[in-house]
Amino acid sequence: MTAPRLGPGREFDRVRHIAAALGARASGLGDDCAVLDSSDRALAVSTDVSVEGVHFRRHWLTLEEIGWRAAAAALSDLAAEGAEPAGVLVALTVPTDAGDADVTAVMTGAGAAAEAVGAAVLGGDLSAGPAWSLAVTVLGWAPRPVTRSGARPGDGIWVTGMLGGPRAALEAWRRNEPPDPVARAAFAHPAPRIAAGLWLAGHGARAMIDVSDGLGADAAHLAAGSDVAITLELERVPVAMAAVTEANRLGIPPERFAAESGEEYELLVALPQSFDPDTVQDLRRAAGVGLTRVGTVAAGAGVRARLESVDVTLAGYDHFHRAAP
Repeated sequence: MTAPRLGPGREFDRVRHIAAALGARASGLGDDCAVLDSSDRALAVSTDVSVEGVHFRRHWLTLEEIGWRAAAAALSDLAAEGAEPAGVLVALTVPTDAGDADVTAVMTGAGAAAEAVGAAVLGGDLSAGPAWSLAVTVLGWAPRPVTRSGARPGDGIWVTGMLGGPRAALEAWRRNEPPDPVARAAFAHPAPRIAAGLWLAGHGARAMIDVSDGLGADAAHLAAGSDVAITLELERVPVAMAAVTEANRLGIPPERFAAESGEEYELLVALPQSFDPDTVQDLRRAAGVGLTRVGTVAAGAGVRARLESVDVTLAGYDHFHRAAP
């Protein structure tokens, strides 16, 4: 098989090693979803793991929020593929001190996230373990799958929604302070952008990825997948109000603070020059979310981030380097 084209990072180095070890026994590693073709549409499948102490802390979230957040993170991969969800499966690891009501609460949250995008919980597995962990597998149908590999020189780079809210919530929790309510909701109750992904796929999206590791890191995966260079113009980044407050507290430019925020689950998309910016209002009406141009695609490799004409090196979230929360 062809080696997966991924950006830098230890998590992705491990994916490359796995791909090399599996060889012909694997196919399509490195994208948001595996895509299995059928006659008129493709089956998109993805798995996402949410682990206590890495992706969340128990005293920050309710059990229902833990379930919602894990399912929403996995469903976000379907959004990035331009797929319509069919169902989810949840493999749940339960701490030995948890009761039946706790398990029910987590699964109630996961089920609510699935229901919100028209999917159902199809099954899964239960096991005991030292901490909460949810491995959520999602299945969906994509009339026109959008992978990470289609961006071309001249395309624009766009992002849905506002960035920085989840990081603002984390910064407050780390100071042992309650987060801004809107920032807390962005972290605890992310909305998988299914409707936006379908709209973008139908309006010429060439390549797409969800923003889980930070704008710069995920742009690097998009650039690597498409074998192009991406320039990010950080002054264009849509910054959540709570992120402005936290950035000012830390003495960081708000645009950089937002661009380094992970687990946003917004969509980063390459759209052709022919895309009409006036149709962004149609997206807002159809999917309830805005769309902002934040960069361009050119020939070359890698990502260059600039803020007011000054080069900036963006940090990204590394699952194998530190616990997120």
